[in-house]
Amino acid sequence: MRAFRALCLLWLLTGCGLPRAYERARASDTVEAYREFLRQYPEGDEAEAVEVRIAELEFEEAKRLHTVVAYKRFIEAHPEDSHVRAARALLEGLRFNAAKDEGTAAALRQFLRDHPDGAQREEAQRLLKAAELQEASSTRDPARMREYLQEAPEDPRRLEVESRLDDESFARAAGATELFAYLRDFPAGRYREQAKVKLLGLEVEGLLFSGLLEEAQARVAAHPLGAKLEDFPARLARARAERAVLLQPDALVRSAQVEHYLRSIEDLRRSLGAPDPMDRWQAAQELGQHVSVKVLDPLLEALRSGRNPIIRWQALDSLETVLRALPRPVAQYEVAVRLEALREKAGSPELYLRTAVLLDLSGRVGEAAAEYQRAFLPEDPDPVVLRRWVGLREARHQAFSAAVAARQLSLWALRVAREETLSAEGGVPLAAARQLCAAVRSARLASETLGRARAANTEFPEDLEGFGVTATEALKLSEARLADAELLLRQQSPGARTCGDDAVRERLESAVAERRAALRSVGARLPRLAPVLLEAARARDPSGDIRAEAERLLARPTP
Repeated sequence: MRAFRALCLLWLLTGCGLPRAYERARASDTVEAYREFLRQYPEGDEAEAVEVRIAELEFEEAKRLHTVVAYKRFIEAHPEDSHVRAARALLEGLRFNAAKDEGTAAALRQFLRDHPDGAQREEAQRLLKAAELQEASSTRDPARMREYLQEAPEDPRRLEVESRLDDESFARAAGATELFAYLRDFPAGRYREQAKVKLLGLEVEGLLFSGLLEEAQARVAAHPLGAKLEDFPARLARARAERAVLLQPDALVRSAQVEHYLRSIEDLRRSLGAPDPMDRWQAAQELGQHVSVKVLDPLLEALRSGRNPIIRWQALDSLETVLRALPRPVAQYEVAVRLEALREKAGSPELYLRTAVLLDLSGRVGEAAAEYQRAFLPEDPDPVVLRRWVGLREARHQAFSAAVAARQLSLWALRVAREETLSAEGGVPLAAARQLCAAVRSARLASETLGRARAANTEFPEDLEGFGVTATEALKLSEARLADAELLLRQQSPGARTCGDDAVRERLESAVAERRAALRSVGARLPRLAPVLLEAARARDPSGDIRAEAERLLARPTP
């Protein structure tokens, strides 16, 4: 109607005699001439008629050019014009033909984003499905190949894609986690034997690294695939040569090695079953100084079965120390093989916690968080999980979230302080004193965490103040109850150790200083043995400071 009125107006104006400017524009009948007229006469009915004619001319030009850019410019310039609908249809047709000719899923997806309700939508969706299947059937991306196999079970290319997925999955299996996944996902895979040989190699490497040479040799000899480890004889020979140096009777050689300062693994394993919980947590603490695959299972068992939280805390800390000190491929294997074993067992909070810890200590924190959550029982909160949450959240700079976990930890400590029974009857109140020691340490950690959260100017300061009151109350009461328990304990057993006993920690710290001094001396006193001793310390020592010192000494020019 607007165009009709404008044309009528043009006819009337023509009959009545128009200004010379309009006559010139009409004679030229070009967009430029009409725009010049509008610059001179922007108002009035004549201007409306001229604008309609401009739109008609520009639409005709867009059709002549027949390009995406031309139609888009017309639509943007004249969004209310009667020709817009036709322009949109022509634009859609152009884009659809271009996407169809390109034939890629990306091009068709872009067309559907540009024209979600267009006339060609259904055909574009059909073509997109076909393009996605075609791309998935030829991709090297395992995830896309799996999608294709799920979406097109009857496609004739299925066998070829399954074969390529087998090839690509094994090629990308860089470590034990991926190798175990390959064995699970490809029960008839062509590389299963090679995957098992690689896993055997990682297991044996862990034994060699841990100094368990005879055990490694026996494992290879007994395994059906042992002969496939072609480099094992050379690896074993190198390990024997290194051990010959490390077993030298020289006092300086012994002083440079951490084992010289530690009780044996077997002795410490026995101590994990000692009657006094302090003996057990100190054994767990010392086990973490043995960088050996043989300490992992005892520490995991202490984490699972320990009744006193400090035993389990120390086991967790020691597991972290050992796994960080082991070579990364070996550590990944030791974690992965245990996770595979846990897969086959029924779920329980204990198993969820072991799974969470293994995932956590292997760097898979996102997966670990879900398992920690499954292991956590709100009605019976685990202080070990809470303590770990505090550490993880602070590491992520989530001060308020860490404070929430700290509050829960202080509530646990408060409950223990209120409920733990003390009595001089029936023997020494040893278990109560050790449990109250755990409560004090928990309340102290909670208070320190809340102090850091307040200093971080986090949100909800009123909540933090309330959390702090709870933590202060928990610390005050648990310290008082611990003092009562340890007084009873010392009355009945004058030589009893108390919560503050740090003899093991002090001994281990002293050992670090002695090893550092020994390593600094070996270059001058034992120049032939020094490279082996320094390399062993750099690779195996549980102390980061010692590893760094050994690396520095190795980098020095040889005199």
